[in-house]
Amino acid sequence: MVRDITRSEDHIIEYLAHPTYGSRILECRHLNPPDTFDASVEELLRETGFYHISRVGRIQSHSVIVTALVERWRPETHTFHLPIGECTITLEDVAMILGLPTNGLPVTGPTDSSSSGLESECMWHFGVAPGVRDHRGSFIKLTWLRSLKRRLQLNDQLSRERYVKCHIMALFGTTLFCDKSGAGVHWKFLPLLRNVSEIKTYSWGAACLAHLYRSLCRASRYDCKDMDGPLTLLHVWAWERMPFLAPIPIEPRFPLAQRWNDWEFPSSQYRHWTTNHVRKLLDLIQPDRFVWDVYSHERIAPHLVPDDIREHEVIWNATTPLISFECIEWHPADRVKRQFGLQQDIPGQPKSLGNAHGNVLTGPKNLNWAVAHSEWITIWANRYSHILGGDPVKTCQASEVYMSWYNATYGNHLQLSFRLDQPLPLRVVPSQMSLGSRLQCPTTSSHSRGTMSFDSGRCDQDRGIDYHQNTGTSGNIPHYDLNVVALPIQEHEDDDDDDVV
Repeated sequence: MVRDITRSEDHIIEYLAHPTYGSRILECRHLNPPDTFDASVEELLRETGFYHISRVGRIQSHSVIVTALVERWRPETHTFHLPIGECTITLEDVAMILGLPTNGLPVTGPTDSSSSGLESECMWHFGVAPGVRDHRGSFIKLTWLRSLKRRLQLNDQLSRERYVKCHIMALFGTTLFCDKSGAGVHWKFLPLLRNVSEIKTYSWGAACLAHLYRSLCRASRYDCKDMDGPLTLLHVWAWERMPFLAPIPIEPRFPLAQRWNDWEFPSSQYRHWTTNHVRKLLDLIQPDRFVWDVYSHERIAPHLVPDDIREHEVIWNATTPLISFECIEWHPADRVKRQFGLQQDIPGQPKSLGNAHGNVLTGPKNLNWAVAHSEWITIWANRYSHILGGDPVKTCQASEVYMSWYNATYGNHLQLSFRLDQPLPLRVVPSQMSLGSRLQCPTTSSHSRGTMSFDSGRCDQDRGIDYHQNTGTSGNIPHYDLNVVALPIQEHEDDDDDDVV
């Protein structure tokens, strides 16, 4: 199935003045730490390229920051549109934050929705197949993989290899490629794990980034309520690049995500930030408040980054597809040259991915994606021909020519706080019946799943929230007229993969 996830009229910024959609706070799904592993398999885990990410600990979510960032994400360019220019998560960020292999073969191959295919592949890898209750459709339940992993006696090479494969599949289902259920992992990855010595030859970092881009594109729709995918990568990227949004990290270590394990609040107000507060901070950002050279030797000691990560840095700024089976996204390095220490010029037209941008595994899907996506795989194979060039620059300030073009092209959605004053979309009309003066909205605390009353005549002083006075850095938050109601709108179908576990 193909779904259009780039319709500009469905973008959340078109609905910021709506009392329901405009006040949403995305639920960040399954931001769980990687499973632990036995010390006896460390060398084998290093050989596969999954050792570094396995050491990333617990990262607390800050849903308000994620929600405000998603408002800035543009699916047509795969970049965040800030007042200072475009920026995005790149292959360099994946390598430095998660320590994943970024250069190599594309993560692709066939998908088979048959139970017999799943069972035979598991028998080949583990010597046992999941029972009827241990998988649903094409998804192997994580409980089955973890149970098998615990039972293995690590007294020979075969058992250690099976242990590591269970561990990697659990990483896929929780940290890298998790879906909304967070309970299983698609067995399509297993054939790529057959030869342990070849696991590291795939670009797992590019596949991870493809899933994050896809998740951001979906979350930018006005009717999206939650977000899945590699959210550790998104959180840490935001904190590393924009320290004014960050909690208190610990000392530098690799991978950089470890700096944010069990982070502390920089102030008592941090936990009570609202989306509008972060929205205003981003409205007022200056070029020097975004860390363009976050991984420079002046900021990160060279000895902290392992050689097996640095050796592939040449392709980190390639303008190329990002591939993971049905998921195709575009790595727009040419639009964020300042992140690579280069002068940003006016980029070309955003790359159109066509139907490839909306492919999902819904229902039976027996297809060889290496063939279906041969066009994109060819471009990835020629990625060395698409590496950025140019003279390095020391200033983070964009040229006047670029900023003039940028403001003329995207200026209508760079100051989002002012969007709150704009008329509602045509599909929202005055209600014949009042909704009343109170609306239930998600709480602003990242640790609460409750609701708070959004009252047009009150403010919650105990939580530091006042919807009629200045709570950010500039401007007043407008008084919402809650006596409006949306006409029935057909919401998008669930975007989970072919089966929900």
